[in-house]
Amino acid sequence: MTTQIKLDGVSKIFGPKPKSVIPMVKEGMSKSEILEKTGHTVGVYDASFDIKKGEVFVIMGLSGSGKSTLIRCFNLLNKPTDGAIYIDGENIVTSNKHQLKKVRQEKVAMVFQHFGLFNHRTILANVEYGLEVRNVSKEERRKIAMKNIEIVGLKGYEEKYPDELSGGMQQRVGLARALTNDPDILLMDEPFSALDPLIRREMQLELLDIQDRLQKTIIFITHDVNEAFKLGDRVAVMKDGKVVQVGTPEEIIEKPANEYISEFIKDIDRSKVIQAENVMIAPNALVSTKDGLNVAIKEMKENGISSVFAVDRQRRVKGIVTIDDAIAGIKEKKSLEDVLQQDFTIVQQDEYVNDLIPKALETKYPLAVVNEEDKLVGFILRVHVLAGLVSDNGNGDTGNGDESESERE
Repeated sequence: MTTQIKLDGVSKIFGPKPKSVIPMVKEGMSKSEILEKTGHTVGVYDASFDIKKGEVFVIMGLSGSGKSTLIRCFNLLNKPTDGAIYIDGENIVTSNKHQLKKVRQEKVAMVFQHFGLFNHRTILANVEYGLEVRNVSKEERRKIAMKNIEIVGLKGYEEKYPDELSGGMQQRVGLARALTNDPDILLMDEPFSALDPLIRREMQLELLDIQDRLQKTIIFITHDVNEAFKLGDRVAVMKDGKVVQVGTPEEIIEKPANEYISEFIKDIDRSKVIQAENVMIAPNALVSTKDGLNVAIKEMKENGISSVFAVDRQRRVKGIVTIDDAIAGIKEKKSLEDVLQQDFTIVQQDEYVNDLIPKALETKYPLAVVNEEDKLVGFILRVHVLAGLVSDNGNGDTGNGDESESERE
């Protein structure tokens, strides 16, 4: 993934002489001390990180941490006091009015927490507003707006007004409006925090679905750690205007930068962060569909297991054979393919443990873990799913990985 956005030492100080405060922050004065001494507020200080093209990058922190101040720097609603913001290699902080207008109209769009819709305009008129401002023809802008209304699941509501829709539907309108200008980058400032929990979860899934199809670069603000870790490819945690840690959800859980991060994530629902690849066992014991039953029995005996997956030359799973079926098959002069069981469960390596729990409980065989090419990359026993929820290091290490499902149960 290529870098699309780069922040280099970005600071934002509010007050009459903001640059005079920078040396005080460098000397280690706290945000509260600076406010008391100078009347200036440190919104963000020395933020430096990269954001990849097509990434969902979440900025997380408590109220007053500076996250909303920072996201408004990406489109210069807050012009940084110091530092640079590069978008596709261009420092937008030094942009003139014409260049900045082009960035806001064509590259960056924002979705607000409280929707920001025009109550006197229909949904269609709201969604096409950005194109109207750009003098796009009526026919063309309506075509584009209708396409995005359909993308967010509001087809049939285009002639309604905002006050006729639920909060979740209004937020979908805001998202459609942002998408209509076809921006490269979406800024989302706590867009779901005003929604009730059920609709909020629906919108989270909707956003992930839209991102999977459109591959926008999304910068998402939240104070909810579970939301951050569910949505973010990477997460930046802020405290008192400073970026404390940047990493994947897994990296932050495994190696919190300090005590503040440890405390911040202590209530995280690990099952919604840990993925199948983090708790699976490498498939060291396998048989090929061209092998015989004696080979399968030998493989199981040498590895101390009671079942083994059979794969083809492309390492795609064709079935699973148990020790009992293999022994019976030899007596009845059957082939390996004759005794393969098909009622096993295949899961993707990026599926979350939370989604694996019902699958693990419903099957009598290990879960087969495959990659995007459907190649077998591992298998999971039920105990591994449960261990993934409580493991201290979150890597699913449960000790001896060679025991069979029945032996573990």
